[in-house]
Amino acid sequence: MNRVIEEKFTTITAQLDSGIINFETTGTPFGNQDRNSLKLFKIKDKILNVKSFKIPNIINQIAYRFFRKSKAQRSFEYANELLKLEIGTPQPIAYYEFKTPLLFKQSYYISEQLECDITYRELTKDLNYPNHENILRAFTRFTYDLHEKNVNFLDHSPGNTLIKKSEDSYHFYLVDLNRMKFKPMDFETRIKNFAKLTTHESMVKVMSDEYSKCCNEPYEKVFNLMWSSTQAFQEKYYRKKRLKKKLKFWKK
Repeated sequence: MNRVIEEKFTTITAQLDSGIINFETTGTPFGNQDRNSLKLFKIKDKILNVKSFKIPNIINQIAYRFFRKSKAQRSFEYANELLKLEIGTPQPIAYYEFKTPLLFKQSYYISEQLECDITYRELTKDLNYPNHENILRAFTRFTYDLHEKNVNFLDHSPGNTLIKKSEDSYHFYLVDLNRMKFKPMDFETRIKNFAKLTTHESMVKVMSDEYSKCCNEPYEKVFNLMWSSTQAFQEKYYRKKRLKKKLKFWKK
């Protein structure tokens, strides 16, 4: 077992170890369990969010063992990098890895549980949500700030931004952090970063309008690229889905 714990949380090392070792039989399941397992643990006065990444395929077990950082390690390091840049994300606490001499097996990322009012996903499901346009414009400015700070969040998708309201302002927090790049982005890369967020043209119009104001580019230029990128992503997504369905049929 390899573990790295934030210095200010080393006083609860024994409790963290116990939670990880007994992960299968303790904790409270939380959120979507489709790809990875999420559980909440209460330690002293804190609620901790523990993400258990599934064991990778044999090729990736070798790659993660010798050549690549694990998803848990990347999540931990990227969270700390975001906090340095004053970008919202739940407080990182630790990551754990389990390896054999030749293969990588299980990994876990631990952060503080952050209670939010909504996620971006709610905006896609309810176009009449109170202050919908104001939140969407604030989210667009938040994304522009990411880009200005050279953060390319590759999983910029509906469930990965938590939103908290504070009086008349909104605060945004990124989760599911293991896929990021930290380097300057050209205009096309920036706009394509919005492609996974919504299927609604009306939302794309609002985000395009706000982003064009932020970057001083013509609205038509921003919208045409953002909308075409959105459509291209959707076509690719459903094509992949149809292919998976066919493969499952032939397996039967």
